[in-house]
Parts: sequence; C-alpha cells; structure tokens
Amino acid sequence: MNRHQLVALLDRYVKGETTNEENQLVERWLEENGNRNQVWQSLDQSDKDQWLSSVLSDINSTIHPAEVKVVPLPPTKRWLWQRIAAAAAVVLVVFTLYLQWPYWQSLLHPVQLTVLHAPVNQKQVITLADGSRVWINAGSELRYPKTFNGKIREVYLSGEAYFDIHHDPAKPFIIHTGEVRTTVLGTAFNIKEDENKHTVQVTVTRGKVSVANGRKLLGILIPNQQISFNTLKEEASQATVNAAAVIAWQQSDLYFEDVSFGEAIERLQQHFQVKISFRNEKLKDCRFTGTSAHGEELDKVLRVMCAFNKATYEVKPDGSIVIDGPGCSN
Repeated sequence: MNRHQLVALLDRYVKGETTNEENQLVERWLEENGNRNQVWQSLDQSDKDQWLSSVLSDINSTIHPAEVKVVPLPPTKRWLWQRIAAAAAVVLVVFTLYLQWPYWQSLLHPVQLTVLHAPVNQKQVITLADGSRVWINAGSELRYPKTFNGKIREVYLSGEAYFDIHHDPAKPFIIHTGEVRTTVLGTAFNIKEDENKHTVQVTVTRGKVSVANGRKLLGILIPNQQISFNTLKEEASQATVNAAAVIAWQQSDLYFEDVSFGEAIERLQQHFQVKISFRNEKLKDCRFTGTSAHGEELDKVLRVMCAFNKATYEVKPDGSIVIDGPGCSN
C-alpha cells in the first residue's frame, strides 16, 4: 500500500466510509499506539486544546498536497539514502498524526453522556434517540448519548438491563459492560453484570448478538442462548437457556424454572426489598419450578416455596425473615 492509498484509506475512515475489515486495521493500530508521552501528560487542558488545534490545522494543510513533484535524484548514494530516510520520516509523522485524528477530535469535542441510575427498589424504562428501548433493572446504571452522531451507537451499562434495539445495518449498536463488549444491529437481549460473582451474562431473546472481551471474540448468540463470562478468570461458557425466564425480572411477575431455593430467595429479596436468610444452609441447594403472579404478597409466596422444600419461615421483629428446615432429598 503506497502513501496515496494510505491517505485515501484514512480519509474514508474519518468520513465513516470504510469497511469493517478496514476499520479493524486502523483501530488496531490506534489501540497499539494509544499511549501518550510524559510531555503530553504534563500539559493542562488549555495547552492540550491549543496544541491539538494547531496539529489538526497542520494536517489539513499538508495531508492532501495540490500536486506531486518529481525531483531528479543526484548520483550520490549517500545523498540518495538521506533523501529516502527523510521522506520516509515525513510520511510516518503524517501517517501517525492522521491515524490519531479520531482521538484528538474526541478530546476537542467529547461526547456528553447522560446517566440514568435506577434506584434499588425501582426499575426504569427509556427510549433512546434511535428508537431503541432499554429496561434497566433496580440498582443498575446506563450511560448513553442524547444523539447517535457517529458511525456506531454506543452505551455503557453497570448492572442489568434488557435491550430491544432498533435495526440499523449502517450503525452497529455496542454495549460496554466493563471490558465485555456486546455488538448488535437490531435485536433483543439481556445483559447482567454481577460484581460480587465477577460475571457478565448475555442472553438473547431475538436476533443475533456478538460478545467479545476487548478484541477477543467470546461467541455469537442466537435466541435462547447465553454466554457467561468470568471477568476474574477470563473464562467464558455458552449454554442453551430459557430466555423468557432470564428476562422475567422485566415483568412484574416472578418466574422460577429449575432454580435453587437460594437463587429464588435472592430474587425475592430484590423484588420485595426485604432481608431473607437461611438457618440451615443446605436448603439453598434445593431446586424447584414455579411462578408467582403479579400482586401476590410475600407471605403467600414464601408459604408455597417452603411447603415445596419442606421448610418453615419466621418473621423477626425487625422485619427480616429466617428460613429453616431439614433440607430436601435431592
């Protein structure tokens, strides 16, 4: 690839006209050369903006020369190699500056993100600028731009949310959950981050989803498939699941399918905002299936669960609940 081809590639990249393969080529270089030197780090914001503005002005005036001049080379080999080395250095500097254009543009014109935090006892629903809808679970947070002006649509999630993404093949939708990146064009899926267990789970209800950890592809999911990624061990596992059960939190009903008693109680605590503990820890491993309709009281739900798992429960004066029993036979 010669200099003019490189310039053409970079020009199309800035305009958002490059293919996915070309994007990966340019962005890989940016990732590998993104460190700033100590001089840059010592500048204050005003000096940075002034320096970046001058650099961008220089690029604009030099990257597309009006004409290409052919200069006859003298016969001296040493002089010839000096000219070649100097020309190569100029091309390298211009190439480096142009590749880092998006980074400088982001510094000069940073994208402002809106933060939506769902309280611990309340879910939130939002419609994004592109028509996509997001259901944010209690205690979770979504950061998103007011408009999607670039070649991709990006949001940032902490916690759990269900996404129904408006289809736009020209603008992939990317959800960042820590280092885990979920990429779609238009589909519906659930993402759950559990910081205590160091896991991120992605479950698809409609369409197709690509999941990656940084630049490493973890898998591509179709409906009723789930990837669970351990961020501590950097290990991923893929399984077939009941997606409707995974996203049941989105509805007001409680839905349990082949879950442990311990898992079910965790969901009850979140749903009813009450502390529930086990006196006999062996009860946590008992498994069952059941559905609780919207509006049922905690007392009724606990009676059914405890009867199924041969247990009893007691409400303490402070409102907390303790479950006890011999455990199950399975």
